[in-house]
Amino acid sequence: MNSLDRRTVLASGALALAGAATQSAPAQAQTGAKPIFSLPAITIPIVGEEGVFPVRRIYCIGRNYAAHAIERGSDPTREPPFFFQKPTDAIQNVAIGAVADHTYPSLTKNYHHEVELVAALKSGGSNISPDQALDHVYGYALGLDMTRRDLQNGMAAEKKPWEIGKSFDHAAVLGPIHPVSKTGHFTKGAISLAVNGTVRQNSDLDKMIWSVAEQIAKLSEAFELKAGDIIYSGTPENVGPVVKGDVLLCKLQGLPDMSIQIV
Repeated sequence: MNSLDRRTVLASGALALAGAATQSAPAQAQTGAKPIFSLPAITIPIVGEEGVFPVRRIYCIGRNYAAHAIERGSDPTREPPFFFQKPTDAIQNVAIGAVADHTYPSLTKNYHHEVELVAALKSGGSNISPDQALDHVYGYALGLDMTRRDLQNGMAAEKKPWEIGKSFDHAAVLGPIHPVSKTGHFTKGAISLAVNGTVRQNSDLDKMIWSVAEQIAKLSEAFELKAGDIIYSGTPENVGPVVKGDVLLCKLQGLPDMSIQIV
C-alpha cells in the first residue's frame, strides 16, 4: 500500500469515527435530559426513624398457607412456589393507631381481604441461599393484599393474566416498617384479621409453606433482588368479601395492629 492509499484509509477511518461520535451524541445527551414531568417517590414510613423506605418492586407469593391453597382449589403438597407483582403506586400507607379510609374499587362485586406479613429488603442479589436470605431483610410490616376476586377468577378461568384482580389502585395496603434490629425475624407468631369485630382469618406464621428466607431464595433465582424490594409473604385461609362500611382489623404478634374502613 502506497502512502496515498494509507492516507485515504486513515482519512476514511477518521470520518467513520467522527460519524459514529456524531450519531451517539444525542443518545449520550439523553442520559442527562430532564423528564418532561415528575412522578412522586413511593415510600413507606419506618417506625422510630426520620427516614423513609423507598420502594423498588412489590412481589407477592400465592397460596403459601396449605389451608388457603386448598380453599383456592390447589394441592399444596405438589405446587412449587409462584409469585406475582403489584405496581409500587398501589401502596396505601396506614399509620399506627389510625383507621384509614380504603376506597371500594371499580369493576368488582366480590372484593376480598388477605392479611399478610411483609418483608422489606435492604439489599439483594441473584441465587441467594436460604441460609443467607434473611441477611438482606431490613424490616417487616403488616399488609393487606386486597383482591378483586371475581375479576381474578374470571381471568384465571380463561387462562389469562389476572393482574386486573390484584394490581389496581390501593391494592397493597401496608403499615409502617419495623426494623429487624428492633423486632428480630418473624418465623412464627399469630396472624389474624377481623371484619366488624368478627375474626375471619386466624393462623400462625409457622404454617407458611415457604418461609420468608425460602421465598427470598426462590425469587432470586428468577429476578435479581435489590434494596427497596418488598415481599408479601402469603395469606392464611378464610379470605372473604368486604363491603362499604366494613372495618378491618389486622393483627400480627409482635407488631402494632393495622385497621382500614371500606368506603
